[in-house]
Amino acid sequence: MDLIKELTKKYKFQLPVTESQLLELESMLHVELPKSLKGLLLESNGVIDEYGCDIIWTIERIKKDNLEFRKKNDFKELYMPFDHLLFFADAGNGDQFAFPILNGKIVKNDIYVWNHEDDSRTWISTSLSSFIKGWINGTISV
Repeated sequence: MDLIKELTKKYKFQLPVTESQLLELESMLHVELPKSLKGLLLESNGVIDEYGCDIIWTIERIKKDNLEFRKKNDFKELYMPFDHLLFFADAGNGDQFAFPILNGKIVKNDIYVWNHEDDSRTWISTSLSSFIKGWINGTISV
């Protein structure tokens, strides 16, 4: 939250999640969340920009969207599998931001963008903090 507050005063924060909610999410998605995302969610359950759009999803949205992407039959026919990605935000145009999952863990802090039109997965950032900074200042865009 401190990084975001340094970059903009226009974003809103929400009540934090609990450790038990994070454990439940990890169990449902079969992945250990990265420390950076856990830390942010323990400070604020998502982050909202000045227009009311989520720049970081709530834990409920992370759960819902990841489960939907992994289980929806239509998606299985249109796209490569999604169980190697942990979505946590979107660009507002259908593209999604995600951490890569390897063997049930997020072993790198890198952030990728999934393009909903061509199913590409492209590296865009080395960490959640650099993603947030780049998204806010406009150096990261899709």
